[in-house]
Amino acid sequence: MVDLAPAHRDAYLELARRRRLYGGLLLVIFVAMMAAGFRLAESRNAGGFVDGLPMVLAFPSEVLAEAWQKRANLPGLLMAHLPSLVETLNIAAVSTLLGGLVAMGLALLSTRGLARWPRLTGVFRRLMDALRAVPEIVIALVLIYILGGGPVPAVIAISLHTAGALGKLFSEVAENADLKPVEGLASVGAGWGQQMGLGVLPQVAPNWLSYALMRFEINLRASAILGFVGSGGIGYDLKLAMQWGGGRYDEVVAIFLLLFVAIVVIDRISDHARGRLVRG
Repeated sequence: MVDLAPAHRDAYLELARRRRLYGGLLLVIFVAMMAAGFRLAESRNAGGFVDGLPMVLAFPSEVLAEAWQKRANLPGLLMAHLPSLVETLNIAAVSTLLGGLVAMGLALLSTRGLARWPRLTGVFRRLMDALRAVPEIVIALVLIYILGGGPVPAVIAISLHTAGALGKLFSEVAENADLKPVEGLASVGAGWGQQMGLGVLPQVAPNWLSYALMRFEINLRASAILGFVGSGGIGYDLKLAMQWGGGRYDEVVAIFLLLFVAIVVIDRISDHARGRLVRG
């Protein structure tokens, strides 16, 4: 092994000391910010965090104890809430489809080298940023105030957020597409739509479908959460069951079981499908 020259060794040691110094400073700043944030949250909280730690398992224990006493009711409750689960799945599926279609257009219009109007790529990128920045629950609350409760506000809210999130991912995939097929189609007089449909989509379809399936899993959880604000589905049933408190905790457990099983099944199916798509 060749020994480093003294000047090079000193420079390397100085660089290593500087990196350790910067790393230590960043660690100290991070710990200080975490401590300050915790103290601020503790001061504004209704109860003390440390004082409440012994009660963390109190509510789950009460729920599970009551559900165990009424375990004979669980099969009937599972069947009773199955239509609400189907509604939640429908909300997630329709939202993913609508949001995915919008995301495809936004991605192609905002991708450098593929955009129909290159000067407007920044506008379409900022539009995706805006759609992605606003949480689904905020959009849903505004739409519920305008349209009333039900699945429609949930579908619109999740679709808008999905368009922004998938549009960003789709655009990154499209940027890596080979432009030779596009140039060949353009040389024979194909329009922009034909260039995208025949030259780009076949290349990006596996990754786009993979991202769409992953987003479907996320939208299923989002549609269940939006049920708490009156957007229908199994989340709304869970909200009602928990509002009544003791006496309906067996219903709470049944709903959680339905959600858990549905998410696990969809997650496994999506993982398998994504794996096959990516491997071609």
